[in-house]
Amino acid sequence: MFSLQIVNAQVSDTLSYVKQFEINKANYIGKPFSVLLNDMTKIKPKTVWFTPLREKNIIKTSRFKFTSKEYSFGNAITLLITWKDFIPYRDVKYLYQKNDFYFTNEEKDFYGEKIIQDISVYR
Repeated sequence: MFSLQIVNAQVSDTLSYVKQFEINKANYIGKPFSVLLNDMTKIKPKTVWFTPLREKNIIKTSRFKFTSKEYSFGNAITLLITWKDFIPYRDVKYLYQKNDFYFTNEEKDFYGEKIIQDISVYR
């Protein structure tokens, strides 16, 4: 029981922390994702997922999750970024196949230059 309370407290702290970026999204909209990442001093995304549009050759949103891949489904804390410009699916596909959806330095560099259109946080 005690360990479950600790886990719940950690999740609540992480959600509160990440939610601040949504509340302050005016500081990030129109800027590169690297600005947001640099401001994330306490915790960084662990995985990144994409949502292809109907054409399936472009990406408009990415979901950054703050837990390992095994726990990325269900109630995982998610930072949803809508990009100003479409991202070619082939570029994202290459990274997710190479790094198995984990948010590595390659993803940090790749997404870091993309411009944020909107930010949403949910669980």
